Amino acid sequence: MPGTFQLNVNGSRATVKCDGNTPLLYVLRNDLALNGPLFGCGLGQCGACTVLINGKPTRSCVTPIRSVGRLAIVTLDGLANNGTPNSLQRAFIEAQAAQCGYCTNGMIMTAKALLDREKSPTEAAIKRALAGNLCRCGSHNRIVQAVRRASVQS
Repeated sequence: MPGTFQLNVNGSRATVKCDGNTPLLYVLRNDLALNGPLFGCGLGQCGACTVLINGKPTRSCVTPIRSVGRLAIVTLDGLANNGTPNSLQRAFIEAQAAQCGYCTNGMIMTAKALLDREKSPTEAAIKRALAGNLCRCGSHNRIVQAVRRASVQS
């Protein structure tokens, strides 16, 4: 059923009109032109669509817009400061942690949530946190290095 939804995305308010069952991912990309989260599997299993909702990594492809309300949504697009990458994004660039780049959104958003909870995670903690994000290119070692680098730079 169509409705009007007020969202809090990347610190700004947005109003969208859509069916309440519309996945958050579609609203972010199609209505708000936020292209950080990507469509991967559409089943919430790969992590390409990950956003933070109240600081928790959430698969936006399986999150209906009606369930979000005014919760704080942060996308990859919202991590940068006036177009300047934040320390985690810079660490991914410096470690060359993106090969094809498809998993990068999910890896960064999941790592952001981890670093917000735990300032100096161990390598094992990083691997556990990122285990639900799929990377088919084999960039895992560089991704872990990037997260460790960001934890030291923060």
